[in-house]
Amino acid sequence: MNTELLEAIQLIEKEKNISRESLITGIEDALMTACKGHFNNVDNIKLEMDHDTCEYSIYAEKTVVDGVPQDKDLEISKDAAALIAPEAIVGDVVRVPIESREFGRIATQKAKSLILQKIREEERQVVYDEFKAKEHTVVTGRVQRFIGRNINVNLGHADAILTEKEQARGEHYRQGDRIKLYIVEVKDSTRAPRILVSRTHPDLVRLLFTEEVAEIRDGTVQIMGIAREAGSRTKMAVYSTNPDVDPVGACVGMNGMRVNAVVDQLGGEKIDIINWDENPAYFIENALSPAKIISVAVDPDEKIAEVIVPDYVLSLAIGKAGQNARLAAKLTGYKIDIMSETKAIEEGALPPDYMEALGTYPAQPVYEEEYEDDGYEDEEYAEDAYEEEYEESAEDYDETETDETEDAEETVEDAEEE
Repeated sequence: MNTELLEAIQLIEKEKNISRESLITGIEDALMTACKGHFNNVDNIKLEMDHDTCEYSIYAEKTVVDGVPQDKDLEISKDAAALIAPEAIVGDVVRVPIESREFGRIATQKAKSLILQKIREEERQVVYDEFKAKEHTVVTGRVQRFIGRNINVNLGHADAILTEKEQARGEHYRQGDRIKLYIVEVKDSTRAPRILVSRTHPDLVRLLFTEEVAEIRDGTVQIMGIAREAGSRTKMAVYSTNPDVDPVGACVGMNGMRVNAVVDQLGGEKIDIINWDENPAYFIENALSPAKIISVAVDPDEKIAEVIVPDYVLSLAIGKAGQNARLAAKLTGYKIDIMSETKAIEEGALPPDYMEALGTYPAQPVYEEEYEDDGYEDEEYAEDAYEEEYEESAEDYDETETDETEDAEETVEDAEEE
């Protein structure tokens, strides 16, 4: 038994998670290559290796000839063959043992290089297979170092690059921080697998909620859509297949425990959880939460919705820098035109006596409480309290916005002018 080689293989197998068979195959190929190089690349060199004991033997198959052999690499004299196989006769093929210790320095170095190369290739393949299986899932990484504006993150057996584009706006990282990451793609390469991770992908929110909410994991609650502006706010629509289970309550958890756990993982990003509805009008009304809606008129073919809101919640419906309307448009897939109550009456979208038909609308203080809950003091926040915070975000907003989002922003500007 080749104890030293066996122990070395077992150690590499354990530390690098490389299969024993792959290592032995690599050693066989390296020995054969070195041997052929030492003996002028002849094809009569053979190798036999016991995969259990790692004992191996190398030999050359030579033809027995009468007299002096003309090609010493392929032929052997009858007298020399008799020392190896006494019964051999002229024309027989005998196996002539070759000692690997006889290899020259160049052949030995070549064998060593080939074995190391095989180990590196197998190690790279193991890492690639491991993270390829984790593609489109969430992993935990540790911030290692900063490469310009990109961040090198250690995922255990491999490193990933968190590019500036995939970093959530407003988040700041320090060396050693542990962060949740969504694996967008894993690419194979000659050196090491390239793992692209993200902190801005909407599925990061989806999977974090899946980890926290048992009802999502068992299928009772389904996430029907997510609209996200990473680092700022997310709107998520949920639906329950069980009428006895409140989907929003299940995601929020007792005392907000579940949603707060996700918010902490996202660096304090605000999350609105709303009920999904197959009726687009109800869905749009929910998506514009927390603003209260007077009426919603939808055109399913054109994917356009006209929404009328009380005058004093117009700013709330539009949101900071148009964010609430923009996210609602992303979530529902509709171009949303938000109109104030006064403008709707002036343009004939609402009759002047609509209040009598619908009943008295709830008193304004109800909405003032909601302003306070969200940190809003009055309708003037859009120009004052949040002007500085959203000045940069309005200029640098993601170029990947959909046409629907752009239309929603134009609608928001018209509403603000009114």
